[in-house]
Amino acid sequence: MRSRSFVTGALALLVTLAAAETASAQQALNLSAGYFAIRGEDGRVDDDVLVANRELFLFDFSDFGSASIGAEYLVPIGEYLEASAGIAFTSRRVPTIYEQFVQPNGDEIEQELKLRVVPLTATVRVLPLGRSAAIQPYVGGGIGVFNWRYSETGDFINFTLPGRPLFRDSFVADGTEIGPVAVFGVRVPLDRFAVGGEVRYQKADTDLNEDFLGSRLDLGGWHYVGTFAIRF
Repeated sequence: MRSRSFVTGALALLVTLAAAETASAQQALNLSAGYFAIRGEDGRVDDDVLVANRELFLFDFSDFGSASIGAEYLVPIGEYLEASAGIAFTSRRVPTIYEQFVQPNGDEIEQELKLRVVPLTATVRVLPLGRSAAIQPYVGGGIGVFNWRYSETGDFINFTLPGRPLFRDSFVADGTEIGPVAVFGVRVPLDRFAVGGEVRYQKADTDLNEDFLGSRLDLGGWHYVGTFAIRF
């Protein structure tokens, strides 16, 4: 609850200040679509659940790459700065099997891992060439509140019992975490519209309960998106 209150206040403050200072400036709705890549095995937090699972299950970290879609409200602050408040969505289901174990009849032991992250962000950007340039690169940073849900569903081996019997279950964890966000991009204005491309980095991690092999879940990663802005 504190995380939700914090981000609501931060977003409201950014937009209110920007709007008050530049009430007559042109604002924009920025839509984005592209790809989200989670951090690789060597860059993840200690005792990460996906790293722990990789010792048993057969999958690649790149399997968690997913579509990234989002929308932002952009408010200029003079010629060289702008503030934004936005939301994005990523979700991926990854089928897995035990790497070294099968069922008594030879069939694979199957599971499904699912990771969903919904970043709610507030950023401030610098436009070194200004808002009037024909090509407008920008760089910025801010804060993100990441609503997440992680689950493991399927057949599992109970290694604590004789004979290692199989059981079917679903383990689920969810929550909200706060972390930094960095953004790098370029856009080309076309009358009342603008097109461009953007790279966005998010960093956060969270605790998991004892139902999972790892005690942490790394929520960090990179968004590579194309952007389309409608100015008004």
